[in-house]
Amino acid sequence: MSEMVSVSAAAERLRGAGRIRILTHQYPDGDTLGSGFALCRALQKLGKAARVECPDEIPEKYGYLYEGLPSPDFEPDLICAVDVADAKLLGELEGVYAGRIGLCIDHHGSNTGYAGELLLRADYAATAMLVREVIAALGVELDKPTAECLYTGIATDTGCFKYSNTTAYALRMAAEMLDCGANSEMINRTMFDVKTRARVELERQALDSMRFFLHGRCAVMLITNAMIAQSGAKENDMEGLAPIPRQIEGVWVGVTLREKKDGSFKVSVRTGNHADASAICSLLGGGGHLRAAGCTLPGPAEQAVEAMVEVVHRTIGDCGGSPRPSSALR
Repeated sequence: MSEMVSVSAAAERLRGAGRIRILTHQYPDGDTLGSGFALCRALQKLGKAARVECPDEIPEKYGYLYEGLPSPDFEPDLICAVDVADAKLLGELEGVYAGRIGLCIDHHGSNTGYAGELLLRADYAATAMLVREVIAALGVELDKPTAECLYTGIATDTGCFKYSNTTAYALRMAAEMLDCGANSEMINRTMFDVKTRARVELERQALDSMRFFLHGRCAVMLITNAMIAQSGAKENDMEGLAPIPRQIEGVWVGVTLREKKDGSFKVSVRTGNHADASAICSLLGGGGHLRAAGCTLPGPAEQAVEAMVEVVHRTIGDCGGSPRPSSALR
């Protein structure tokens, strides 16, 4: 298990290294990328060799995070993971770096302790908030590009400051990023408003797949490889789909199942104050936060849906009756 460390200790570990490789999780989002590139920029300002490595292709919309940032190649003397709760989330990089990760900076209470040292604040809305504190401990002043990286992490993991994890501290830190020149209008529009035509088509098909269980308290949305192929959607078109089922009036638990290339399903769970998303996913080998968590299930689709409905039922109860029988899932 990891040794728990403080912000100052994490900063000293980074200061003592000359070549740092920063790892993000697969299916990258604004927090893992924003945290990674903000830390990379700060370390390069200290004259260190640093680069970010992501197991998946980084969506084009995040291009502003690494614009103008050198990406040198080197053999690292420290490997640091950011916003990665489990080594399994490194995807194809897990086999490359397993057992070699010296430091992890994270805000997931479900972190498995795979790194040598762990800087963890489960009460923080985003890992980017921790990275900001580490950058301060390193004595690096924020510039506009770094502030935009950090703002992206905070804004995306709070749902543009709509989610229940939005604290006063998160808002104050976001305001600090604006003081440092972050273009919040550009970032918010890019992250939350702009959709490709392929994304709109995929969203339409996903909404058509929506089914309700437990007397409407659980909504399940399915995204298959066939839908992705038919719509022409790319990886960056997938972000922001997971919250949709939970947005429906009366739904306590929203579940989105996205089929992976191997036929298994990446499951995203979003909940209101009636259920614990992390508790639901932990029953299936996953984890995350109180209101947002995930896990992976084997296919086929109906089997995965049945497994999720059963676990949600065990967690929130009947809600006035039993879940629909398996035959209703077909």
